Amino acid sequence: MSQETLDLRRSLQLVRRHKIVVGILAALGLLAGVGLVLHRPPMLASQALVEVVLSSSAQAAAPQGGSAAINPALATQIVIASSDSVLESALRTVDPSMSVQTLRSRVRTTSVASSDILSISGQGRTAAQAEGIANAVADSYVAYVSSGKITGGQVQARVLEPATTAAGPSLRSRLLITGCLGALLGALVGAIAVLAFSRRDRRLRERDEIADSIGVPVLASINVEYPSNAAGWTKLFTEYRPGAVDAWRLRKALQYLGLADVNLAGFREGGGFSLGVLSFSFDHGALALGPQLAVFAASLGIPTALVVAPQQAVHTTATLRTACTPPSPALSSRSGHLRLAVRDHDSADRQPDTALTVVVAVVDGQTPQIADTMPTSATVLGVTAAAATAEQLARVATAVAAHGRQIAGILVADPDPADPTTGRLPQLARPAQRRRPTRMTGTTMETR
Repeated sequence: MSQETLDLRRSLQLVRRHKIVVGILAALGLLAGVGLVLHRPPMLASQALVEVVLSSSAQAAAPQGGSAAINPALATQIVIASSDSVLESALRTVDPSMSVQTLRSRVRTTSVASSDILSISGQGRTAAQAEGIANAVADSYVAYVSSGKITGGQVQARVLEPATTAAGPSLRSRLLITGCLGALLGALVGAIAVLAFSRRDRRLRERDEIADSIGVPVLASINVEYPSNAAGWTKLFTEYRPGAVDAWRLRKALQYLGLADVNLAGFREGGGFSLGVLSFSFDHGALALGPQLAVFAASLGIPTALVVAPQQAVHTTATLRTACTPPSPALSSRSGHLRLAVRDHDSADRQPDTALTVVVAVVDGQTPQIADTMPTSATVLGVTAAAATAEQLARVATAVAAHGRQIAGILVADPDPADPTTGRLPQLARPAQRRRPTRMTGTTMETR
């Protein structure tokens, strides 16, 4: 696939992801277009026809052999019809009142082809105003010509057809057209702004981007429920039930971590497998990944302990520590396999009679200190989509490796619904298959 196609697809994804921003700017463009039309409504035009009778001397001055040529005398009359003298006289009957410059901008005088007829067109915001302007200028011109103030030959004029009708775009159609153009322009501006901002935004959104940043696969991407207080965490411990999709993804994550057959077949009491779930102090959504994983494992009948480890940012896990600190509220029978504990120091001890211990730890995004967390059998990194950059993930991976551990996988909280990637999750090892016998053909037997 070409690079241009990839760029176009990504641009469309970015615009769709920020569709609310684009929609707001489109709405503002629509309102701006409607406001412009209401402030300056479309003008209607009406015309009056004036017959001009030129003198014999003026007729003799007309060019011969060209019907398209304009009689110089008639051209002079067009200039006179647009003169200040004619317009100032017309202003006396024009309603509403306006300046000569405004009236001149609303009047257009032309000659009808192959005739001595002038077309005086007037524009107004209403049909009556357009008709009044055209008739006022036509009457003023006829009066001016009849007054005998014109030199260079006798000229007579009369109103052949007064302005009686006006035509032009309706207000509704102009509102529709201008409003749509404004909405399109606003959407275009919004799309350009979104693309420009997204180019500077270095936070990772797609699963493949998150996985590629540190070369670790995304084990699961699920929706999270981040409680804001201790009562909310207690409710999560007792009532959390993932949807079918999230439940399946959590099962696959446990299988990849070596907890095969999540139906307890692979567990022995006191097996002591522990899983550390690291997240950033600024990423509140990812903090719920560890508790939700522990509650899910307990709901499957796995004796599970949820332990809040020593933290770099205690304020981030304050409500979670309160909910897990004994005496904690009694858990429901469904979560009877779940135990809660808090550790304020590095310790490798685990809860007795538990097959799985989930240790929740929060580290700083700039200077992560893994030494302040409990050692575990495996470590995963929890991150919310569009919450962290590749540099921040790399710092945590480096800190984990410096203490003799490795990040086994990544858990993504609240994945982008428009993300088509998978996080490059490797396939689980398939059981070895017994080689089937093959039929031998074309063999010969040696006879003696």
